[in-house]
Amino acid sequence: MRHRKNFNHLGRTSAHRKAMLSNMACSLIMHKRIETTTAKAKALKRYIEPLITRSKDDSTHSRRVVFSYLQDKEAVTELFREVSAKVADRPGGYTRIIRLGNRLGDNADMCMMELVDFNENLLAEKAAAKKSSSRRRRGGSKKKVEETGAVETAVAEEVAEEATSAEEIVSEDAVVEEAAATEGTEAVAEEQAVAEDAVVEEVVEEAVAEAVAEEPVAEVEEPTAEAPTEGPEALAEEPEEPAAEEEPTKDDDKKEA
Repeated sequence: MRHRKNFNHLGRTSAHRKAMLSNMACSLIMHKRIETTTAKAKALKRYIEPLITRSKDDSTHSRRVVFSYLQDKEAVTELFREVSAKVADRPGGYTRIIRLGNRLGDNADMCMMELVDFNENLLAEKAAAKKSSSRRRRGGSKKKVEETGAVETAVAEEVAEEATSAEEIVSEDAVVEEAAATEGTEAVAEEQAVAEDAVVEEVVEEAVAEAVAEEPVAEVEEPTAEAPTEGPEALAEEPEEPAAEEEPTKDDDKKEA
């Protein structure tokens, strides 16, 4: 019969049971997660949760009461500094028991016991589920309607601001692209103009060279001294030379002889 059996003795004496639970509580506070049997975890749950509730009141009396159970200064300091700040808004239920199956050898039921507020993965999943889930209720009060309206307006304003910022970014990108395109077209036009000028200069030079090669070499005539025009005055001025006397030839000599 289990008359007046309020808790599990765990097959140990009272002193051994208290020492074991104190050590397990210190380990759970320091490491935030331990593995043990399901029976010990249930007994530890009833042992440590009142201590966590007492840690919310950070006073000398509360510290002394908790120290009387744990007998570990480091665990008490960790409980009042770190754990109490995490569980400040939680009204009980600070631990979680997760079953792991049976242990090899004695086939004992094993589990993992952890502090609820220190499992970051589950907290993130719950936050995401709360954001995604939507509840619809009928006949809500006016305050709730006003709060929802304010939230919707705030969300609409945020969405509008994001849309305007996105449009501004897109317009700036378009302006930058247009400027780059115009610069590219101007550069291409300048290159084409320079190339056309070079081609025109080459054509002109070729034409000039062909023209020079086709022209015949002009004969340079030396200027000759023109004879002075003989007028009547010049003839009058020049004296007439006397006719030269003809020399006697041999025939004339023979005739005279």
